[in-house]
Amino acid sequence: MDIAEWLRSLGLERYAHAFRDAEVSTEVLPELTETDLRELGLPLGPRKIVLKAIQVLADAPTTVRSEGTRDEPGPKAASISVEAERRQLTVMFVDLVGSTALSSRLDPEEMSELIRIYQNTVAGEITRFEGHIAKFLGDGVLA
Repeated sequence: MDIAEWLRSLGLERYAHAFRDAEVSTEVLPELTETDLRELGLPLGPRKIVLKAIQVLADAPTTVRSEGTRDEPGPKAASISVEAERRQLTVMFVDLVGSTALSSRLDPEEMSELIRIYQNTVAGEITRFEGHIAKFLGDGVLA
């Protein structure tokens, strides 16, 4: 599993450099705590997302590739899960209203900061309700 790819799948690719600089490997990943993530510079929302995703990795069943070989759980395990389950699912898309007009009035740096604050706020609320961020799409969030 590649940590940068894993972070990208969580919509947190902007923190890949912090993980790389701190030499966080896949062996260390399951041991990370909220304090460690704070030290890496992750705000509250992304910290919660990473902690929840680490828990999902730890709880994930082993997967089986089509050739019949076993693989460790994680984003790169391409394949068929050993266990299937039915779940109730709610999909939500959140969009920052008026962002196009706002981007014409703000400097790119200010707009980038505003989007970052918005994404962290939305991620924090979704995490608070035990939701999962599927993807950040510009000024939209798919959860």
